[in-house]
Amino acid sequence: MGNIVLRLDRMMTERKISLGDLAEKVGISNVNLSKIKTGKVTAIRFSTLSAICEALSCQPGDILEYDPDSPAGE
Repeated sequence: MGNIVLRLDRMMTERKISLGDLAEKVGISNVNLSKIKTGKVTAIRFSTLSAICEALSCQPGDILEYDPDSPAGE
């Protein structure tokens, strides 16, 4: 089974937005957003995902990617 990979860092670079600015717009702490950005989370609330997508004007598929070759949990 593959793994879901977070590509938030790529989208933030494309949108030229800092971690602090995005965290403020989304309404979560820098620490929690950093964990999402680096893929150090095992779950994300839909409300958080929605807020991120709204702030970045993107779709969930722009920041979530399925990697069939990556072992689950890595």
